[in-house]
Amino acid sequence: MSTEPTAPATNADESIKEQEIFQARLKKAEALREMGVNPYGNGFACDATAAEVEAALGAFAAREEVEEKSATYTLAGRVMANRSFGKAAFIKIKDRAGSLQVWIKRDVLGAEAFELYKLVDLGDIVGVRGRCTRTKTGELTLIAESFTVLTKALRPLPEKFHGLSDIETRCRQRYLDLIVTPGVKETFLKRSKMVRAIQRFLDARDFVEVETPTLHKPEEAGGATARPFQTHHNALGLDLKLRIATELHLKRLVVGGIERVYEIGRLWRNEGIDRRHNPEFTTIEFYWAHATYLDLMDLTEALFETVSREVTGDARVSYQGQSIDFTAPYPRVSMVDDTAARLGLTREEALSGKGLSEAIEREAMKAKAAGDKDTATLLFKAKGMKSAGEMISTAFEALGEPALDPGKPTFVIDFPIEVSPLARRSDSDPRVTDRFELYAAGMELANAFSELNDPLDQRARFERQLMLKRTGDEEAMPFDEDFVRALEHGMPPTAGEGIGIDRLAMLLTDSASIRDVILFPLLRPNLG
Repeated sequence: MSTEPTAPATNADESIKEQEIFQARLKKAEALREMGVNPYGNGFACDATAAEVEAALGAFAAREEVEEKSATYTLAGRVMANRSFGKAAFIKIKDRAGSLQVWIKRDVLGAEAFELYKLVDLGDIVGVRGRCTRTKTGELTLIAESFTVLTKALRPLPEKFHGLSDIETRCRQRYLDLIVTPGVKETFLKRSKMVRAIQRFLDARDFVEVETPTLHKPEEAGGATARPFQTHHNALGLDLKLRIATELHLKRLVVGGIERVYEIGRLWRNEGIDRRHNPEFTTIEFYWAHATYLDLMDLTEALFETVSREVTGDARVSYQGQSIDFTAPYPRVSMVDDTAARLGLTREEALSGKGLSEAIEREAMKAKAAGDKDTATLLFKAKGMKSAGEMISTAFEALGEPALDPGKPTFVIDFPIEVSPLARRSDSDPRVTDRFELYAAGMELANAFSELNDPLDQRARFERQLMLKRTGDEEAMPFDEDFVRALEHGMPPTAGEGIGIDRLAMLLTDSASIRDVILFPLLRPNLG
């Protein structure tokens, strides 16, 4: 029976107390050995889970019905509650599928097994076997006919009513978080279900899942505007970078004839950490030969609606107190037209740069006067950009993105060519590209475009990126000569898309931070 205090250490006195608990549990582990029980056992054959027992007997309200219908079940689980009454006790065990109360009775177990029970603490993993009944309080309960200790826990669980309230501690000790914090395990089960739903959706449309390299040579570390992490391969004496995108390798596969291809994988970007960003994250990218970005919009609407229904049971989900409706179709907003209108310009004036800098400065001064520091900072940044396209893109980030309906996924289209080095020029206006980003709840969820397959145009855009890198832009793309060579062999007209798995998981699990949907997010050093 466990009578020890279980509060986590928060000062020197509690640290001493926890060490005393640790030593007391070590002695119990030795006592188990003396009784012939290995406190760190080797396997245990279960034939049921707590959820399966509940499914089989939960519908029977009367004790007699439960006892008549009950089979003999063998389960294993972690002890989460322990109430002793002398020669009997009730423990609550938790397994992968749920929880079940177990009735420990000395006259049923026998004296020797009951002595084993006395060495059990909260957090221990035990194995039980028996038939079920229903107690006077109506709780489905297994009467233990056999009982053993499978794993002795040397450290106590967090105190029941306080648990792990600090998000940093929860992320650093995710194993404890999964045990004691309600809903955490369910979040990650939903994330897994979401990934499987995406795979089924694409597999059903003849897409092929592949794996591409995560270590890139410096000239290959492109596909996005981001600063990569760097490493070194000793055997080859080769500097390498962790990939920031899967795009360029996947498009090489399209050239090679895998015309519908996707990859779900990790990316690494040497950037800041906040509620929506983690330097190590997961995306899916998929490429569809002979399709356009317009086809991808239709596919994306169907994908998001389907996945939402499979994971949550509905196309409408609740996220942080607001409703998001993934039912198709989604509205479409032109980045150029929206920004021009907010700046009091025509589309032509914005794209040509006529009066653009002055209009952005006026809006920046208004935001500054209104005390909107973030908007003003972004707008002043936009004013200092080198091209009209870059100015429009940054001004839209400041003015247009916050105005999007957070409750309805929205496609933002018409991206200027200067901010889309891998996207195809629009046939109707070569100053913009056939590209969209999908936004919901104030977050970018997807980025897609009709791919650039003109090798001469691609070479020129890489050269511009190289020029930007030489002038100090650390996020500019490298010149990937082999990718240009691949395009010179001919890539069919293709549309491609990337979706942030972590951000979509945030929406479908109502998680406020990206750290809540990544099992082991990167954290600042623990200096405590």
